[in-house]
Amino acid sequence: MGALSLVIGLILAGVSVSFLTDAERARGTVVALDWREDHGGGSRKVRADDQSVAYPVVEFTSADGTPRKFRDSAGSNPPSYEVGEQVEVLYRPDSPENARIKGFISLWLAPLIFGGIGLLFMGIGTVIALVTRRRPWSMSL
Repeated sequence: MGALSLVIGLILAGVSVSFLTDAERARGTVVALDWREDHGGGSRKVRADDQSVAYPVVEFTSADGTPRKFRDSAGSNPPSYEVGEQVEVLYRPDSPENARIKGFISLWLAPLIFGGIGLLFMGIGTVIALVTRRRPWSMSL
């Protein structure tokens, strides 16, 4: 599990680095907050104490002069952005509809979570392996 999580984290980090390398930058404005119920996945039951999460909706103009609008993939409660706030937008010229706000959460949260979990599990597995190798397990009494 640890190695798999670490590999996923490294792949996600590579995707973010590749995105940053190819991305165009533009000034955008948060025009709305899209409040959604965040249930942590489709299989979890809805509870009365579940809170809504605010996803910023941003408008920007791409390099070709076309006005664009997108909902960022990172939401939070309390909201990280306010309506009317200016943000830096990153987008690939060949797919400006897949834009992101230039921010830590949008770019690095998923790689850090997967990579951190992977390192943690690999560390625990390594310690367990070292401890069990040092102890001779005897079947005789």
